[in-house]
Amino acid sequence: MTDTYDDGTIVCGPERLEIHSYYFPFGTKSVPYSQIQGLQRIEITGVMSGRWRLWGTGNPRYWANLDPKRPKKKVGYVVDLGRRVSPIVTPQSPEEFEAALRGRTKLAARNAREMKGPFI
Repeated sequence: MTDTYDDGTIVCGPERLEIHSYYFPFGTKSVPYSQIQGLQRIEITGVMSGRWRLWGTGNPRYWANLDPKRPKKKVGYVVDLGRRVSPIVTPQSPEEFEAALRGRTKLAARNAREMKGPFI
C-alpha cells in the first residue's frame, strides 16, 4: 500500500488531504481524513465532463482545482465531504492517489467500473 502521495498539486500526507490551487488566488484546501465520506473515480474524456476546464466549475455541486494538465488526463475523482460542494481532483498517478487516500480514510475498495464524470 502506498503510504503517501504527492504530485505537487494533490498531497495525501500523514493527517490530511491537501488540494493546492483550490481557492483564488492559489489557496490550498486542507481536509482531515476524518471528513472524507467517499471517493468516486470518474472518467473525464468529454467536453461536458470537465476535461477542458482548468479551474472552477459550471456546476455548483462540484469544484475543480487549478490543473493546467487536466486536458491530457482521462481520470478524475470526486471527493465526497458530505457537503453541498464536492472537490474534483485529477491526480498525475490515479492508482497511487486512490490507494493512498483509501488507505488513510479506510474507505472500501471501489467498484471496477468507472462512472462518467459529472458536468463541471
